Amino acid sequence: MTSSLPLDWLISVDDHVLEPPNLWLDRLPKKDHDRAPHMEVDETGMDFWVYDGKKFPSSGLSAVAGKEKEEFSPEPLRYSEMRPGCYDATARLEDMNRAGILASLCFPTITRFCGQLFSEASDREFGLVCLKAYNDWMIEEWCGSAPGRYIPLTLIPLWDPRLAVQELERCAAKGSTTFAFSENPAPLGLPTIHDRDGYWEPVMAAANDLEMVASMHVGSSSQVPKIAPDAPFMANLTWGAMRTSGAMLSWLFSGMFQRYPKLKIALSEGEIGWMPYYLERAEQVIDKQRHWVKRGVRFHEHGGADALDLDTLDIRASFREHVFGCFIDDAHGIASIDEIGEDNIMCETDYPHSDSTWPNCIDVVKNRIGHLSEEVQYKILRGNAERLYRFTPAEPPVLATA
Repeated sequence: MTSSLPLDWLISVDDHVLEPPNLWLDRLPKKDHDRAPHMEVDETGMDFWVYDGKKFPSSGLSAVAGKEKEEFSPEPLRYSEMRPGCYDATARLEDMNRAGILASLCFPTITRFCGQLFSEASDREFGLVCLKAYNDWMIEEWCGSAPGRYIPLTLIPLWDPRLAVQELERCAAKGSTTFAFSENPAPLGLPTIHDRDGYWEPVMAAANDLEMVASMHVGSSSQVPKIAPDAPFMANLTWGAMRTSGAMLSWLFSGMFQRYPKLKIALSEGEIGWMPYYLERAEQVIDKQRHWVKRGVRFHEHGGADALDLDTLDIRASFREHVFGCFIDDAHGIASIDEIGEDNIMCETDYPHSDSTWPNCIDVVKNRIGHLSEEVQYKILRGNAERLYRFTPAEPPVLATA
């Protein structure tokens, strides 16, 4: 039976771009080329980024599109060895079309997921210049190359909330509806969202007013997760996505959603199967522990003061209204859709990283959700992303048949 809804295309809310080598050189004066992020080649022929006195080779795991799993490796990779879709917007469209990806939201690479590179720079004034150049390139060139196929993601100067607000306003005026934020700013040397002095309040107030989504990618705290100092890497990598649960709980108990009712967050590449457990556990903790916490009793230096009225806090309602999860391939998450909510789930493909399902993206998702109603399938495939990011995709391309 033919579907009455378009279910052959998805919107991926977590992909990645490896910045083209000329990004900053094309946008900054020639006098700044040597100190802007730029590409150099060493004596072995390996290319790498240079910025602020540091060298940054490209990880092979960040550009595996087109390779077999047996070829995956974290070893440095030349741009010439990458699939062009990793760094070229036009070539990316060809790969998107092949995989049933109608539109894509891309996180950066050399800047790291929320622009930590510029926050750590010795010259933050010039770092801001470079950050703005990246945002302009993302909106004007990457997304502008194919209107309706890319969702622009804005970086903010994490080191100065006032400047961050200005950049949110500037980029919102240019069409951006989301910005990259850290899952946990503390390891970056920055105040958390619980800061008593309200460090992030201006940023979140602006995001609320501008209706810009805070998109948080796993790993945006610049930490490599470790179960124990000598735990095997594969165990750590398996466990690593659980960091996203910490971000979700931190926000649910922060009071941010109560102060800013239009503020929404998207948790990228954290999967969703863990969500029902942590929502349930949060309710159990509130029920059993809220009375002594309200009295101000401290236990094992349990952290900052709770910012909410724990007697009226509705964890699930707050989650449903403000939190959006994303999945690549998560059978347990889809099995728990009634608990998570069909309006809070989006899909992602992670192109061109090693967790990606490319080129089988649409088939993987449809195999997971094919038993659901067409209306729910449509929400997961694209409808929720369109609503959250206030994004109108282009019409699906008409592909040539063999």
